[in-house]
Amino acid sequence: MIAIETKQLKKSYGASPIVKGIDFIVKQEEIFGFLGRNGAGKSTLINMLTGIIQPSSGTYSLLGVKGPNDQVKKRIGVMPDYSILYSSLTAMEHLKYLSALSGKSAGKEWCMEVLTFVGLEAHARKKVAKFSFGMKKKLGIALAIIHDPELVFLDEPTSGLDAESAIQIQKLIRRLRKRGKTIFMTSHNLAEVEKLCTRIAIMKEGKIVKSGTMDELRAFYRSTIKVRIKHSPVPASEQMKLHQWLESAGTDLEVNDPYVTITVKDENRIAEIIRAFQQCRADVLRVEVEEPSLEDIFLDE
Repeated sequence: MIAIETKQLKKSYGASPIVKGIDFIVKQEEIFGFLGRNGAGKSTLINMLTGIIQPSSGTYSLLGVKGPNDQVKKRIGVMPDYSILYSSLTAMEHLKYLSALSGKSAGKEWCMEVLTFVGLEAHARKKVAKFSFGMKKKLGIALAIIHDPELVFLDEPTSGLDAESAIQIQKLIRRLRKRGKTIFMTSHNLAEVEKLCTRIAIMKEGKIVKSGTMDELRAFYRSTIKVRIKHSPVPASEQMKLHQWLESAGTDLEVNDPYVTITVKDENRIAEIIRAFQQCRADVLRVEVEEPSLEDIFLDE
């Protein structure tokens, strides 16, 4: 099943186009990462998908239902900004209040289960005014899932958090996926997106410039591959032959026993290099491949 599908979705304010004809698909039970610099149009897109604003043109569907549709909203969850939380209410009171607004009032037992899921069970009756920033982020996720939605939107779920709190939120996101949820998330933490997301889309100036899995994005952007090989000693009688072959196999050859570093244009060359060492009676002990990171790909746009 397709969780999100857009077709030529556009949004303009007056003569200023913000979202310029977006086409993408998010499959069910994916963690879909949506990237873009500030002003790229990410928030505008999310606001259209969640029904906050209307598109200027184009169409979209959520969970197979053409939007905008009030009924499908009950099947989606949106992580609220921490600034809209009520300082005078407890975590439990927040969940009861928001679930009542959604039309699916949650009982105490379910609220506690959700708070346990996000790691706030010990703070159920603590007022939010006493919450740390990380605790507010966790409560935001709890509020997004209190009505057990199928599709969850998380906008910058770990921004501003320390490393330990960010790791806890990342674990929560993985657990949500294991529960069968589809996650649509934005983040400025490129390493986080690379680690968490099953597929990624990069938005620039209102358009998606590239999308796919990390392997697909790397394949698109990678023109050369830098390979570092650790090997056992090469017999003296084979050293010149191997060196000559390596010089023809790639570029930027560096030999510094027990390591060889070489740049090749095709990953099939890596298998050929391994075979060449074996034919020269040397074992390959380790192969390290330097590939473009999501940061490299993002900055290249």
